[in-house]
Amino acid sequence: MTVTVERGGRVVRKQHGSAPRPRRPRDSYLPFLLPGVLAFLAVVVVPFLMNTGVSFTDWQGVGTPRWSGLANYRELMDDAEFWASFRHSLFMVVAMAAVPTVLGLVLAAALFDFVGRHFGGRVASVLRACFYLPQVLPIAVAGIVWSWILAPDNGSLNELLKAAGLGSWQQDWLGDPDLALYSVMGVMVWVQLGFPLVVFMAGLQRVDPQLHEAAELDGAGWWRRFWHVTLPQIRPEIYVVLLWCTIAALKVFGAVYVLTKGGPGGATDVPSYFSFTTFFEKTQVGYGAAISTVLTVIILVLALAGLKFQTRAEDAEEGVRT
Repeated sequence: MTVTVERGGRVVRKQHGSAPRPRRPRDSYLPFLLPGVLAFLAVVVVPFLMNTGVSFTDWQGVGTPRWSGLANYRELMDDAEFWASFRHSLFMVVAMAAVPTVLGLVLAAALFDFVGRHFGGRVASVLRACFYLPQVLPIAVAGIVWSWILAPDNGSLNELLKAAGLGSWQQDWLGDPDLALYSVMGVMVWVQLGFPLVVFMAGLQRVDPQLHEAAELDGAGWWRRFWHVTLPQIRPEIYVVLLWCTIAALKVFGAVYVLTKGGPGGATDVPSYFSFTTFFEKTQVGYGAAISTVLTVIILVLALAGLKFQTRAEDAEEGVRT
């Protein structure tokens, strides 16, 4: 608003209530982003491009690489060991993404709705920390401990079965080709469970309690409230957990290396470990680079597709709300 005032024959105009002009920031954000960008280029982009270049060569790690074009990739498409390792990684997706997500949802709801309300938030926090502990432990330590537990002779699991009168159930859990993969999957469920549990408990805290109260007044039981109220509200957390855990399952390496080293007879081999052995044991560097390049591309495509799907789902949900 402009006010005109006469002072000594002069007309003075004053502006009141006008918004101040926004000042453009003098400093750019680029200096703050530059260290992270340089680190990403040095640690991720440049090594990936170098690895991709090596994948087009026939090289044993010493001497001069010999250009071979797409020969490594053609060989990879016909390699039964690679496809077997890729099928094993799909089992790992079940063990590290699907099962922990379902169990994490159930446990998070139990800790939040039952333990937290009846025993206090401190007890729920302690139990949550206990479930998350395997995520903090180094995978090498966890793998060594589980190798002791699953050992065929004097292993804790077999000794427990024997003490319970179930000696006929004793097995060579990591040495039997028919059981080794499922044993590793069980260990990975234990390792991975804490992550979705923590994420889902954080998501449950932002669910509006009035929605549950309204559903309860309408006569809805716990399960119906959980299915129709809780799950739609924490859908973004479910997307994040599934995508994160699926990527972790596809690139799993440490647990396989410590527990079974891909054995017995390749029964637990996965693409990351298959690439490792091809690199350093068989010294087929070009072929190992091709395996890791294909695996990286698969993970990248899966991540982009997952993010795209999550964005579309969130946009559709916002459209329904408006």
